[in-house]
Amino acid sequence: EKNATKVHTYTTLSQSRRSTHKLTHRYTRARQWRQRGLQRGAASMASPSSSLWGALGQASTMAQLVGVDVLGLVSMVLQAALVARRHRDACLRLAQHVELVGGLLRELELAELMRREATMRPLEQLGGALRRCYALVTACQDCGYLRRLLLGARMADELRVAQQEIDMFIRLIPLIALVDNSTADSRRVKQADEGVLSVVTDSSNHHIRFPTKSLELTKIRIQGATELCNAGEQPFVGKVDLREQNIVDIEELVELCTRMEEACSGFTRFGFCQILDATDNFSEKMIVGWGGFGKVYKGQLPGGLNVAIKRADEHAAMLEVNSELQLAKLQHANVIRLLGWCIHGKERILVYEFMQNGSLDRYLCDRTKGPMLNWSKRFKIITGLTEGIVYLHKHSMFWLVHRDLKPHNVLLDCNMLPKIADFGSARALSSELAEERTSRVVGTSGYKAPEYASRGVYSMKTDVFSFGVLVLVIISGRKNTILDKRGVGDLVRDVSELNIYI
Repeated sequence: EKNATKVHTYTTLSQSRRSTHKLTHRYTRARQWRQRGLQRGAASMASPSSSLWGALGQASTMAQLVGVDVLGLVSMVLQAALVARRHRDACLRLAQHVELVGGLLRELELAELMRREATMRPLEQLGGALRRCYALVTACQDCGYLRRLLLGARMADELRVAQQEIDMFIRLIPLIALVDNSTADSRRVKQADEGVLSVVTDSSNHHIRFPTKSLELTKIRIQGATELCNAGEQPFVGKVDLREQNIVDIEELVELCTRMEEACSGFTRFGFCQILDATDNFSEKMIVGWGGFGKVYKGQLPGGLNVAIKRADEHAAMLEVNSELQLAKLQHANVIRLLGWCIHGKERILVYEFMQNGSLDRYLCDRTKGPMLNWSKRFKIITGLTEGIVYLHKHSMFWLVHRDLKPHNVLLDCNMLPKIADFGSARALSSELAEERTSRVVGTSGYKAPEYASRGVYSMKTDVFSFGVLVLVIISGRKNTILDKRGVGDLVRDVSELNIYI
């Protein structure tokens, strides 16, 4: 028995030693492979061109070989960003900036610019930047584990650098157009000096490059900095607080109104005498409302058309007047229409279409007028507001945030259909997903989103919150009274608790 026990013990120890040896050998090999992988990774990190761009070079080379022009590359980047799976938000932000570049390029005669060395080189550099953007965005689509291992560590940084490069071209393209126009002017002057007719008959079409309606000076906010450039059809983009910058006076406002009048059909200038006649010399009996902008009068034009006339008071900021002026570019059935303007001395007056049934708040919480809004009409009002907000956010050529949606700023026409009004607080974003911050929080308590009310952060979600409160008020007929420091209002609180119980 003792011998058998010794044999069994020896056999067990031998098996344990062999198992331990195998495990140690496997661990050692795994550690060696891991160290080799880290060394390769460190080498790839130290040499970006050898790893990252080596993996991305194929897509970029393909675009080069095909000979795609810059506008074609813009389209390719936008399409590729829509199907990106990794770093999706960064890809979409990059695509938004690339889209801005495309909008500017479409106003240029690229074939003519490519014939001149001074303008050809920047456009070639732009093509290279767009090819790099396409390669990066394409790499963010679904791929294998090894490729993710090689690219994942640096992809976010590369996307950020690419966006900065595109932002540089957003600022550069208007300068290219300016150089081109200056060259054309110099050529015409030289022709005139030589006794040659100065009429340009070639295909350059200098007279339509950046047309009047798109020459409106705007502020494009790029990564926290405000740069001055011509931004095509996007007058709201990155609007800054003009009172703080102190860059707009009456003369500049008149110039802006004149350009808007030339660019927008149906937007006209009214004489001050016409305004006085329409409002009976600003009679108190003609007042139909008040707002942060000033008093609103009902007026009648000589042709019999009823209009709403906003007269800015002396405390109204130029910023609010400027923002309201941009309404001339907005054309939607559920957005109030701006008909014209009048500036006379210190008087700043805007003329709007007149809404016969006034504002929505006159009906919602009134026991007499409330029954006039049956469920069918309330549903149509909600539907109309939805379409109007989607237009402002998605289809108005810029990502516009109203920032003060409430019943008082919803006007009803003769058919009780809604129109969004009062754009004095409106601002535009640099992209659909962007968030901006302001030190001057405006809006109405009970309708302001919590992050906007507390920290001044606003985005498209700010309007979505206000719209949600507005829908609750329309359905319930209750006011959203503020009762606590959180500022969400008792109506929102009650609905939240009801949702928990359900």
